[in-house]
Formats: sequence, C-alpha cells, structure tokens
Amino acid sequence: MVQNDMNTIFVLPNYRLRKAYATLVSVPVRRQFGIDFERSDHRIHLIMTRVTLNIGLFGCGTVGGGVFDLLHSPIRRQMLQQMGVNALVSKICVQNVSKDRQLVHFSALETTITSSYSDILEDESINCIVELMGGIDDAKDVVFGAIKAGKHVITANKALVANCMPEIVQLLQDHPDVRFGYEAAVAGGIPIIHTLQDAYGSDIITEIAGIMNGTTNYMLSKMETQGVAYDVVLKEAQDLGYAEANPSADVDGYDVQSKIAILTKLGFGGVVKPVDIPTVGISRISSADFEYAKMMDSTIKLLGVAKLLKPKDENTGTPQEVAVYVSPVVVNRNNVIASISGATNLVNVRSDNLGSSAYVGPGAGRFPTANSVMNDIIQLARGDAPLDPFKKSLPLTLQSDYEAHFYVRITITDGLGVIRHVGQIAEENGVSIYSILQAPIVDRANVQFVVTTETSLLSKVRLMCQKIAALPFVQEEPLFLPIM
Repeated sequence: MVQNDMNTIFVLPNYRLRKAYATLVSVPVRRQFGIDFERSDHRIHLIMTRVTLNIGLFGCGTVGGGVFDLLHSPIRRQMLQQMGVNALVSKICVQNVSKDRQLVHFSALETTITSSYSDILEDESINCIVELMGGIDDAKDVVFGAIKAGKHVITANKALVANCMPEIVQLLQDHPDVRFGYEAAVAGGIPIIHTLQDAYGSDIITEIAGIMNGTTNYMLSKMETQGVAYDVVLKEAQDLGYAEANPSADVDGYDVQSKIAILTKLGFGGVVKPVDIPTVGISRISSADFEYAKMMDSTIKLLGVAKLLKPKDENTGTPQEVAVYVSPVVVNRNNVIASISGATNLVNVRSDNLGSSAYVGPGAGRFPTANSVMNDIIQLARGDAPLDPFKKSLPLTLQSDYEAHFYVRITITDGLGVIRHVGQIAEENGVSIYSILQAPIVDRANVQFVVTTETSLLSKVRLMCQKIAALPFVQEEPLFLPIM
C-alpha cells in the first residue's frame, strides 16, 4: 500500500486478486467512492481518492444544527480534510424556511434552505442525505426515497430503524451501492453501533443491557437521592427540557424499546419487532421502592435487556432463544450499571471472549448526538462504511417468559394472616420466596412490604401477583421488577 497527499494506492500484483477486484468492485461503487484502477508494470493499482460528500440535511433542530456547525466550522473542516474527508451540506430541508436557526457557519452562497423533499431527493449532485426529522411516516418517505435514488443515508431515527428494519435491509440489498449509517439512533454520543458492528466478529455476545434513556435515568436518580415523588420529578424534567410535554415515549419505555430492538439485531442477528418486546415504564416507581432497594444494597434503573437463553442447536437447527425486555430493574450496587446517574447512558455487553464491557457516555444533546452522526459521515467519506450495516441475519426465537429473581412490592391494609396468604399463593404458583422486607409501619391502613423471590419465571410471578391483588386486604396490584 502506498499513500500520498491525494490517494491511497493498494498494489495488487497477483492476477487472481486483480481479477477479483475488477469483478467485485462495480463501476457505480468505483464512481461513488472515487475508486479507480491504474495499470502499470503488469500490476493493477487500486486508487481510492478523497471523495466529497454533497449532503442534503433533513431537519435542522438541535441535532441537525449541531451537525451543520461541526461540518462547516473552519477548524473542524480542516481536521476532517486531514483525515481525507471532504463533506458539506449544500441543502437543508425544514418545515419553516424563514425561521432563524442561528447556524454559526451558515453561508447562503454554500447552502440553500428548502421545504420540499424533492429539492434534495431529485438533486443528482447530492450523494448523501442525513435524516434528523424524527417520527416515522415522513422520515420513511425521505429515507426510502433516498435509497431508491442511490443516495447514501445517515439517520438518528431509532423508531424508523427499529420498526422498518426488514424493509430497510431489503432496500439495501436491492441497492448494494448505497451505504446506511445509524450510529446516533442509540445512546446518543456512545459509539455502540460501530462497536457491535466491528468489535465482536470473533466473539459470541451473551447479553446486552443498559441505561438507554437519559430522561428516565435523571428522574430515577432524583427520586433516589432527594426522595422526590414521581409527579414532581416529571414536572421538573419537563421544565428543564429533558422530557416532552407528552412524556410517554420516555417514561413508558417506548424509546428504550426501539433501541434494544436495534441492539438485539446487532448482537444476536435476529429481527425483533419493538411491539413484541415486553415493556414496563417507570410511572409506578415510588420513593418507597428506593428505600427497599437500599435495604438490598441496590438501586433501580430503567433498562433495556437482551439476553441469550439458548444458543442455536447445531444438531437440530433449532434457532437461538433470546429474552428481550424493557423494565425498571433492581440493580445491585456491585453492578457497573448501578453507578450511572443523571442523564448519562451506559450499555453493558457480556461476551465469551471479553466478559463484561461497559460503554458510557452522554445519551442525548446537541453535540454528543451530532458527533455520532459525524462518525457515520467520516466512515462513509473514507470508504469504511460497512456493506451490511445490520450484520448477517440469523434465526431467533423471542422468549418473553424469562427467568430472574424478582422484587414484589405489595400494599395492604394491615391484619392477621397476610404473610400466610401471600406465601400460600406463591407456593400454589410455583414461586419460592427468598426474603420479606418491611419498613416500620406508620399507617396500618396503608402498609407496604416487599417479597423477593428465588429464580422464577416471569409468567409465574405475574400470575402470582394477579391472584394476590384479588385478596380483600390488598389495595392495588403488586409491583414486580426483575432483580439484576
């Protein structure tokens, strides 16, 4: 390999290698990435020139504005050029073209603003689109239209990627010269997508678990450290801009649902529909739960979890079984996940070769997320974008009935025989009780206590809780959480 100021030259002296490259590297790919062949001395030189990415940007809000400023900052542009990256945004598509977007490095001579998708999708000079609109329907039209037009796509849209993954995979197979980047779709500034794409090629992943929503982690951290009620901390998160006016995507777990669906595909190879993932939010968590968690030397975190239960049976061909869920989890203080507070994200990957590897960083924000978008742009401009961004598809059976130790909070009107009745129902449903925790009773009309179980099936614990809820002295359906 020879490098100079403008080119990277791979010398291929072997006839079979020359023939293979000439066959595999199609003319459109060579044109797209600036690859050419030079013949001399009975050899072929494969030349990869620096390529300018002419970008159409859809959406120019918090993250989109960050991407624009990073690309057009003179200092950062010089840094990118030193890496062999030339990229600029020539068109921006937004709903309101007259809005002042306070783009520090905007120049009307270099970039135009439009409200028409077709101004970008039908512009043959634009070879890459960056989709930062959010939502699914309009974003799907843009992304699918770009792929069909032969334009590379970079997106931060986790809902689109998670819900439309099979269609995206098929489109990319139909348009093999198009590259697709989505690093910013999961965990903001943490490069977890590229890591799972590249770093575990000779390893077997057995579990992916993590804090993937900064809003809920901020809320739970405040509830734990300051004893703030759920409703109060939600209002505070909304006032600070962490939570939307309609916070359901965050507090009900749907945001994490999309993210763990994406990571499940990268970690285990199988497509899992977000709607099929058992999902529980944080709205029933109270300050009392943190008091009981403290008794257990633990805390509570909203996690997305994907865990290998059974590997593929090579003799029978039975697909691997993977448990995937989103839930508040009682996490022991010895677990690295328990140490993450505030809006920070963490993804912990367990694998055969590496054991436990934790990836920590900001889960959202203008420049953390924009940085992940930039990493996709850099990878694409340098010709390093993966041919198969979702990795090889493998058969997978989603197992929603997983085993764990469980935390069960029960609220009652105090009386004789309560523990006996609860224990009897647990026994009838095949659930073995490990311990019983109870804080001092303040109000006998409203008493809470916690039962922890031995390893039990989720289905058995759920049925047990439904039957306990029917007891006359029980005030509400028990809250049950897995323990990690």
